[in-house]
Amino acid sequence: MKGDLSLSTNNGREVDATVPPTFLRSFLQVQDILDQNSLLINEINHNHKSRNPDNLSRNVGLIRLLNKNVRRAVDIYADLPTSMKRSVETTSQGESRSSEKPNPERPLSG
Repeated sequence: MKGDLSLSTNNGREVDATVPPTFLRSFLQVQDILDQNSLLINEINHNHKSRNPDNLSRNVGLIRLLNKNVRRAVDIYADLPTSMKRSVETTSQGESRSSEKPNPERPLSG
């Protein structure tokens, strides 16, 4: 659409520039984890189909890594409301400080 803002990330993804940085950072972290999981799942499937004992035993470690990645993604999403709240509070505090104007009737301390 005309007038939409988008940014390109290091990996070539386009994201909406109006998305808060905290959300964007979390989204990109989770997306990287999901991309890694996709590769892990492909390797696990390949090893399973090969029926090679070494490949099958390697799947144990790959599945553990896959589970660890899923937990990391869940943790990032679970922390998102807290991170967003902190981000909004920090932004609000910065705006309120910058909007304060000196009171000409109040004497300057010195």
